Amino acid sequence: MRKLLNLLVRVLLTFLAALVLAVVANASCWSSYRAPKVLLAHRGLAQTHPSDGLTRDTCTAERIHPPEHPYLENTLPSMRAAFEAGADIVEFDVHPTTDGQFAVFHDWRLECRTDGTGVTRERPLAYLKTLDIGHGYTADGGRTFPSRGRGVGLMPSLDEVLAAFPDRRFLINIKSNDPGEGDLLADRLLRLPAEQRALLMAYGGDLPIERLRARIPGLRGMSRRTLKDCALGYLALGWSGHVPDACRDTLLLVPVNLGFLLWGWPHRTIERMHAAGTEVFVIGPYGAGEIGTSGIDTLEDLGRLPAGYSGGLWTNRVDRIAPAFIAP
Repeated sequence: MRKLLNLLVRVLLTFLAALVLAVVANASCWSSYRAPKVLLAHRGLAQTHPSDGLTRDTCTAERIHPPEHPYLENTLPSMRAAFEAGADIVEFDVHPTTDGQFAVFHDWRLECRTDGTGVTRERPLAYLKTLDIGHGYTADGGRTFPSRGRGVGLMPSLDEVLAAFPDRRFLINIKSNDPGEGDLLADRLLRLPAEQRALLMAYGGDLPIERLRARIPGLRGMSRRTLKDCALGYLALGWSGHVPDACRDTLLLVPVNLGFLLWGWPHRTIERMHAAGTEVFVIGPYGAGEIGTSGIDTLEDLGRLPAGYSGGLWTNRVDRIAPAFIAP
């Protein structure tokens, strides 16, 4: 029994020693790599809302914070304002329409934000262009609607966005898990000049992202599956410096309260991911909202970044965060 106990102690001590060596060897301080600061504005400069208690059916337009600016998400003015505020990348959402276009709009249905009805992808773009996309916004339970009447005709098409900002970076969110939508988006993006297409990334359902990446090799694409496989693979093997194939040409979203779990966080992790063609963005805390909606939106959130952090940042409040993040 004593021999067995001694053996177990030696194994445990060996494991702990190897773990300490791996942590030290992967420490971020050993890396001289400093990525450029990259600020991603989620849906442009948009109205925000509390993230607690959200479900898939929550109408977020009915619970916005009191407006601090006039912009509405996923519109050309909101994207322009985000870039002017300091965004390097703007994220926006797309739905295919019945007349072969892509509408830039978040919701699956139209009733929450607009004065229209029905499923977004079951309408033609011509109809969607007639809607007031600011119709449903209220910060006081429906007593007032500050954006009503100001959003008529503001829903853009994907073509309009790409034509308005040909030299800007975008992250395109496919809102379904329809593989055919990946093919439709690939068809559209393949008509762009290669240099403009290189500025674009996409994320969304597993099936359309898989099709999109197969059609356009090298396009950075992310889905829940790729994010999970990349994160878990790196957690398992990152101590060796190995970057799993799942982490190549994709996006890695890192909750600000979980980055410490990644080997070499932040500088060495980001260096390895960039070498694999992958963009890294810090997002809001895990548990504060669904991944892809929670951002670094307050100065308190910003203060949770590792000292000297330099890399990607995901925010819903580019107007508030850009001055503090970009400052040297």
